[in-house]
Amino acid sequence: MAGQLGLLNTLDLAKTQWYHFTAIVIAGMGFFTDAYDLFCISLVTKLLGRIYYTEPNAPKPGTLPPNVQAAVTGVALCGTLAGQLFFGWLGDKMGRKKVYGLTLVLMVVCSIASGLSFGSSAKSVMASLCFFRFWLGFGIGGDYPLSATIMSEYANKKTRGAFIAAVFAMQGFGILAGGIVALIVSTIYDHKYKIPTYQENPEASIVLPEFDYVWRIILMFGAAPAALTYYWRLKMPETARYTALVAKNAKQAASDMSKVLNVELEVEQEKLQKITEADNNKFGLFSKEFAKRHGLHLLGTSSTWFLLDIAFYSQNLFQKDIFSAIGWIPPAKEMNAIHEVYKIARAQTLIALCSTVPGYWFTVALIDYMGRFAIQLMGFFFMTVFMFALAIPYDHWTEKDNRIGFVAMYSLTFFFANFGPNATTFVVPAEIFPARLRSTCHGISAAAGKAGAIVGAFGFLYAAQSKDPSKTDAGYPTGIGIKNSLIMLGVINFAGMLFTLLVPESKGKSLEELTGENEDGAEGIEGVGSARTVPV
Repeated sequence: MAGQLGLLNTLDLAKTQWYHFTAIVIAGMGFFTDAYDLFCISLVTKLLGRIYYTEPNAPKPGTLPPNVQAAVTGVALCGTLAGQLFFGWLGDKMGRKKVYGLTLVLMVVCSIASGLSFGSSAKSVMASLCFFRFWLGFGIGGDYPLSATIMSEYANKKTRGAFIAAVFAMQGFGILAGGIVALIVSTIYDHKYKIPTYQENPEASIVLPEFDYVWRIILMFGAAPAALTYYWRLKMPETARYTALVAKNAKQAASDMSKVLNVELEVEQEKLQKITEADNNKFGLFSKEFAKRHGLHLLGTSSTWFLLDIAFYSQNLFQKDIFSAIGWIPPAKEMNAIHEVYKIARAQTLIALCSTVPGYWFTVALIDYMGRFAIQLMGFFFMTVFMFALAIPYDHWTEKDNRIGFVAMYSLTFFFANFGPNATTFVVPAEIFPARLRSTCHGISAAAGKAGAIVGAFGFLYAAQSKDPSKTDAGYPTGIGIKNSLIMLGVINFAGMLFTLLVPESKGKSLEELTGENEDGAEGIEGVGSARTVPV
């Protein structure tokens, strides 16, 4: 037998209420900003190349040198990885709420500072941009474990998966918003400045310093939605599970949740003391007991997130290269600077609208019916299938008549990433670890994901280069080509399927049932208003 605090049982059985939705919006706007800030850089890197690296009388407009491209694209991911580990640990030490406002301030300040990256030379502008994007990533990193843990600890057990997935689904709207903002800004500039293509007149194809503001406006806009929710983040009470099970203050937990749920809750300090003093509620992250109970779970959540993000980020950050390869985006010299931003944004917005956003919300709708395990396995399976379907007959897809088919298949890999492991890898680590280690373990899993994103972003940049030296981008060595890169991504997705077998199903169970935190030796505790649970 095992017992549960009446307070936590009340949370588990609570009907879906207004506070659930406010928590989704408050946590979700952080994720909206996260995705906007991480992915909007891919909309402006070509413009940065034209502004800062175009050589006089060159046959093609300038592009960012390989090392600068890698730094500008990848530095925010490095910051995110560091932030996930640091704020994940801090969220368990200080409490979710205390750290939550800090990550948002960091994101707002660094979003604005990224757009204010000034310098006397191209090198100094890129260096200051990279500096601020690292710290922007650091703030974004903190949002992953904190948002997931807060939503998980606030939710009831029946719809917990949908609530955590809904927070993550705001990423889709963030990616979409990045594309829309870039479309609006580039359209405004296009109407104001009627200029020729690079081929027609290299010097007149870009207007300086006016066009230098375009990428700055796009980057800075990311601060707006985050700033709007700052006040509400500060007003959120600490989660009852942290206050009770980690801070060990039953009175405060009952008081906080009474206000949120609008019901009177009994203070069960004595019972809480018995639960928190049990041996199984004392082991640390680096103990044998943790390795025995949760070691394989942590390996499962970390490895699947790592493998997924190699595929997901390489696809997302380098969409524009794939679109160029199939002719959706014309060669750079056939466009002026603003048309290039517009066409890259249009392609990215279409993919987001048709596949990325719907995929997230399919997960929200079905995760508490199908379960996390089934959705993740299915997602990896279809991502593998579509990757191979794109890669093996790749030459067929590059023919003009077949390009729409290529984009449809490419969109389906995005759809099944989001109606699949991209959402579930975020949800599960927030459910299956004990409260005192939950934020840390989510941070470790997420950081493994970002390590995969860095491999995907940096690796794909070089791997996708043509095998023909005359067709590589300026400054890059020859690679294995897009076809072989897609085959590699298919193999990685297949490995993700295998590692999914390590991840337990958490559908419909209370958090304490999943972690065994209510066990008190052999017998457990039975109390008034408690729910029977079976430790895992």
